[in-house]
Amino acid sequence: MQFVSAFLTGGIICAAGQLLIDKTSLTPARILTGFLAAGAVLGAFGIYDFIADFGGEGAAVPISGFGYLMSRGVKDALASDGALGILTGGIKSAAAGISAAVAFSLAAAIVSKSGDK
Repeated sequence: MQFVSAFLTGGIICAAGQLLIDKTSLTPARILTGFLAAGAVLGAFGIYDFIADFGGEGAAVPISGFGYLMSRGVKDALASDGALGILTGGIKSAAAGISAAVAFSLAAAIVSKSGDK
């Protein structure tokens, strides 16, 4: 059942993004930013907690899950570090993902042949 709920949650999030691409004049960058902000706002109000509990990794993998992760990190750091947590909490909670993205991007750039088009 865990795989089904993850598939359904991730599928609904991706289908919503595809509908926005197909039916609106929004650019992919604006849709991406909107999903990130939606995940952060829903996480701040505790709504994304229910989505993440139901969907598991299906809710964590899309970009809205990254916004949720950052808002949860700010909440936790605010409780433990005070006002400084507002600035540091999101980065601390997402540090592993950000580091992996930078490292894999560097590895891909080294391995592949890059050049101007």
